[in-house]
Formats: sequence, C-alpha cells, structure tokens
Amino acid sequence: MGWILATLIAAVAQTGRNAAQTQLTRQIGTMGATAVRFLFGLPFALFFLGAVALFEEIPLPGAATLGWTALGAVAQIGATAFMLQAMNLRGFGVVTALTKTEPVTLALMGALIFHEYLGPMRLAAIVIATLGVVMMSGATQWRGNWWPMFLGVLSGALFGLSSIGFRGGILNLPSGDFLVRATTTLALNLTMQTVLVLLWLGLANRAALRGMAQHWKNSLGAGFLGAFASQFWFIGFALAPAANVRTLALIEVPMAQLVSGRVFKQKTSPRQLIGMALIVLGVGLLIAVSV
Repeated sequence: MGWILATLIAAVAQTGRNAAQTQLTRQIGTMGATAVRFLFGLPFALFFLGAVALFEEIPLPGAATLGWTALGAVAQIGATAFMLQAMNLRGFGVVTALTKTEPVTLALMGALIFHEYLGPMRLAAIVIATLGVVMMSGATQWRGNWWPMFLGVLSGALFGLSSIGFRGGILNLPSGDFLVRATTTLALNLTMQTVLVLLWLGLANRAALRGMAQHWKNSLGAGFLGAFASQFWFIGFALAPAANVRTLALIEVPMAQLVSGRVFKQKTSPRQLIGMALIVLGVGLLIAVSV
C-alpha cells in the first residue's frame, strides 16, 4: 500500500536528518539546530509544490486547514527542540526511542477527532511496538536522571499532536488528490514554522542565525533531509490514519540504534535488542493487517 512505502522512505530520511541535527546541536546550539529543519527545509518544500503545480491545481487553504496546520507547526517546533536537547543529554538512539511513545495516544486522538476505526489487531500492533519502545528507552533504569527522559516523552507527545494537526490540515483542504494535499500542507506548514522561528531567533538568539550561516553546508543537508522526510510523512498522513503511520515509523528506532553504534559509538544492550525485536514484531503485525 502507498502509505507503507511513503512511511518507510520518510523513516529512513528522518534518521539521517536527526543524526545531522544532533551534530549541528554541538556546533550552533539546540535552537539553531531546531531552526535548520524549517529554514533550510522551506526552499525544498516550495520546490516540491512548484513541481506538483505543473501538473495539478493547488487548492486554496481555508480557515480549518490553516488552524490545523498551525497547531501541527507549533507542536512540531516544540517537539524538535525538546528532542534535540534530550539527545544532547542522553544519547541519539535512546532518545529517538523515547520520542516514539506517541502511537497509543495518536490512536485515541484519531478515534475521537477523526472517527478513525483501528480494530483490535491494529491496536495490538500499536501496543506491542510501543512496549518495545519502552524496553529500548530503559525508562526503569533512569533513576536520578529523569530530566532527559521527561524531555524525550514530552517531545513524543508533541510529535503526536503535530501529526494530528497535519492530518487535520490535509483532510480539510477543499480539493486535490493525496499528493496535492500532502505537498500543499507541507509548504504551508514550513512557511508558518519559518516565520515563527525567524521571529524568535531574531529577538532572542541571533547567535544561532550566525551559526547557521557559518555552517550552511551542513544546515542545507539537514534541511533537505527534513523536507524530503516530511514530504513522505505528509503523503502517509494523506493516505492513512496518523496512528498507523506513526506506528510503522517505529522502525526508525532500530535504524537510529544502528546509527548510534556506527556513528556515535554508543553500545546496544540486550534489553534494547529485545525492545527492537518487539518493535519489529509490532510493525510487522501492523503491515500484515493493513495490506
């Protein structure tokens, strides 16, 4: 199914983007690295929209689309900032796992807001995969070091809220197929985020703007990966419930753990291996009942 392929592509691209942003955090700070995905991603999103406009009519967003997209935009900015700060304190792979505690919440919100029926097998897949996330995060062993865990879970909750906002924006566009809806909402979202982030940095952190200019090559790479990943996330949201997309996206956690070992030289424990196995099992079950 189309949403499965879109989600897998997005997960791979996002793993690369998170790694690039983690390295940028050490160079230009948390807010600077947070802003990169928006400021340097917007030109690519506008390019995607221009390419789609050559073949399809772009719909004019109404108040509902603007409202839902604004909710997603603000939630995603906060989620990204908290995620990068937690990664700076605890580790890339573990924090990536903590941010993936969103699918159960998403399933409940999707059912209440969009009346999306998931069924017992899909719910079982979500619970199994989320249990794997809990195992990988090692939450029970974080005594005395709760702050990065709190930031990671808060980031995951905000990412879940942003997914609901983006799906709401996509569904409320007046016309267009899934590609038109996804690309239009992405461009609108990144425009909002760029304006908000520029205002914030201009008032409170001009050093981050100078840092982005100084490290523009790395920032451009992270921006492209962010826009590319978001394009496929939004395609997934246009085709399937957000809970399905974000549960399948948990495959990013084992990917991130591999990156942790190869790039950041962080070891994988037996508990984390069990967690990864549960994630793969839950994701596999979701795919089986969705195809």
